[in-house]
Amino acid sequence: MSSRPDRPIPPPPRALSVAELDLDGAEGGVLSFRGAPGGPRPVAGEVYALVRLRGRPAATVVGTVAEGEDAAEVLAGLARERLAAAGPGCAAERLAAARPDPREGSREGLAPPRVSVVVATRERPEQLARALDSLLAQDHPDHELIVVDNAPRTTDTYELVTGKYAGRVRYVREDTPGLAVAHNTGVAAAEGSVVAFTDDDVIADPHWLTALTEPFAADPGLGCVTGLILPARLSTPAQVLLESHGGFAKGFAGRLYDPAEPPADEPLFPFTAGSFGSGANMAFRVEALRAAGGFDPATGTGTAARGGDDLYAFVAVLTAGFRLRYTAEALVWHHHRDTWQDLRNQAYGYGAGLTAYLTATLARNPRLLPALLARLPRGLAHARTMTARRGRTQDGEPHGGGVPGEHGTHHHPWPRSLSRLERRGMFYGPIGYLKARTKGGKR
Repeated sequence: MSSRPDRPIPPPPRALSVAELDLDGAEGGVLSFRGAPGGPRPVAGEVYALVRLRGRPAATVVGTVAEGEDAAEVLAGLARERLAAAGPGCAAERLAAARPDPREGSREGLAPPRVSVVVATRERPEQLARALDSLLAQDHPDHELIVVDNAPRTTDTYELVTGKYAGRVRYVREDTPGLAVAHNTGVAAAEGSVVAFTDDDVIADPHWLTALTEPFAADPGLGCVTGLILPARLSTPAQVLLESHGGFAKGFAGRLYDPAEPPADEPLFPFTAGSFGSGANMAFRVEALRAAGGFDPATGTGTAARGGDDLYAFVAVLTAGFRLRYTAEALVWHHHRDTWQDLRNQAYGYGAGLTAYLTATLARNPRLLPALLARLPRGLAHARTMTARRGRTQDGEPHGGGVPGEHGTHHHPWPRSLSRLERRGMFYGPIGYLKARTKGGKR
C-alpha cells in the first residue's frame, strides 16, 4: 500500500467577470473601461480583461479587484506590468503606434473587398439574433449578411430573419445536415469576392469584418484570414476551464503562413491546422476556396465526423498554394457552452474533428501522404518537447503564472477524463468521416 498521501482534489474554477480595457499606449492612461459586449461593468472580484492599446487588442490580464477599488486602475497596473515584461517595442505597441484608431479607417488607403458574411445556424434564434445585431453594426463599407438555416425542424429561424431582419439579412435554407454543407451553400449564395464565416454564438467587434478582410486587398496571394476569439462570459467552471486551456484564442501576434516558406517552429506544417485559427472567425477569398474544392461535406458538426470542417479548409487552401494570415485585430467574443456535459462533448468532438480532417485531407488529396509521413518524426519530437514544458513542478503545481486563454500555463488542471475523451474522439474520427462520406452529401 502506498504511503504517498492523496493529492487533494482542486476546487472548481471560480467565475470571473469579463471586461475591455483600452490604454493610451503600453504605459499610458486609461482611455475606456467597460464590460464585455452585453455584460455589466465589473466592480469587485476576479476580472478577466482584454487590454487594448488605442483600440488595438494587445493582451489579456486577470486581476482581483477588492471592494471599493477602481477596477480600471487595478487592471491597468497589471496590464502595464504585462506589456513591460514583453519588452520595449513589443509587437502590440508597435502596431498601435504605427496605425490609427480602427474607427479612422485604413492607413494604407486600400478599401477592403466586398464581402459576404455567412452564419450557419440550427434552432437557436435567440443566439442568432444577438449575433446578427453585432454583424449589422460593422464598420465595413460593403458587405452582405447570409443566414443558412441548416436542417431546420421549426420555422423559428425563417420567421426571425424574414421578419425582424427583412431586407437586411438574406435567408437560405439547406436541408442536408452538416456545418460544411451549410458553409458550401453559403458560398454558392455569396456575391462578394471574399466570404467570411462566424457562428451564431458570437458577438462581433464593430471593426471585426474590416480587420478580417483588409489583408486580402494588400496581398493577392492570400487565400484565408483568421482572427482572435475571446470569451464573452466566464461564469461557469466549464467556461473557465476551457479558456484556461487555450479556448479558441491564438494569441495577439499576427502571423503569415506561406506554403512557399514553411515555418521552422511547426514541423508538421501545413498539417498543424489547429494553430491557424477557428471556424467562428475566418474568411476566404472565394476563388481560393473554390480552387481548393470548398469544404468537405463529410466533415463538421452535424455529421458523423463531429468536426474538422474548418481545419480541412485551412489545409486545402494552403496546399493549393495560397497564403493564410492570422490577425488579432479581427475580434469576436464567443459564448462558450456552459455545462460540464457541453465540455465533455466538446473534448470528444475536438479529438474526432482532428483525425477526421486529416482523413479527409488524405482521402481527397492522396499525394499529400508522403509529405505527412515525412514530417511525422520531427512533429512527434516537437510535440513531446511542448508537453514537457507544460509539465508540473515537484509540488504538483502548474508551471508559470498566466491567465485563462494563455496557452501553456494551464491555470486549472485539465481533468484526465477529458483527455481520455479527446483520445477516444481521435480514434473515432476516421471512422466518423468514412461514415459521413458513405452517407453522402453535397460536393
